[in-house]
Amino acid sequence: MAERRVRAIIFDIGRVLIRIDLGRAMKGMASGLSLSAEELWSVIENDPRWKDWQEGRISARDWHLYMQRRFGGSATFEEFTENWNLVLDPEPIHGSELFEKLSKKYRLALLSNTDPIHVAHMERQYDFFSYFPAPARIYSCSVGATKPSPIIYREALRACRVRAEEAVYIDDIAAYVTAAQQLGMAGIQFKSPEQLVASLRELGSQDLGLTV
Repeated sequence: MAERRVRAIIFDIGRVLIRIDLGRAMKGMASGLSLSAEELWSVIENDPRWKDWQEGRISARDWHLYMQRRFGGSATFEEFTENWNLVLDPEPIHGSELFEKLSKKYRLALLSNTDPIHVAHMERQYDFFSYFPAPARIYSCSVGATKPSPIIYREALRACRVRAEEAVYIDDIAAYVTAAQQLGMAGIQFKSPEQLVASLRELGSQDLGLTV
């Protein structure tokens, strides 16, 4: 990676920039069900309509109604939205100084499998989004494709106006890193903030004052 001329750094969001807390979000939804929070989330992610939700073919209000039909409950849309967003830990994993330093040298982008309820909440809740220009926030629910489809990665490259060889992609899921690498991008599988900083320094970010 050190031999590359990196011009863009593209980040996944969940478990890379924002911690995921399944217990907080699923506690209310699992009420009355014989499922743990983790089991309920697994059922939701494996639901036949999940991909439609993640790729923008179901509206937020229709997803709320679908979840009610699937699991029961009487929560209003506003209550459901509040519960759904509890999966996103309010304290980001990294301080804004990381993105401030990187933005001086690289084009920054987001690339995430996500939904419109989470998008609206994240853009409102987290200050670090200001370092990612709106056109470079690539969401599956807007693109109509989810990782590991090449479509969504190419959309991110297009937004950054770079070739694959000029970009590095960061994700906690190995298969999604591999998908980026197969397109010619450099890849980092996120393990910890310290490991990420060390990997970024290998890309030539020493002069940005990044510390482990």
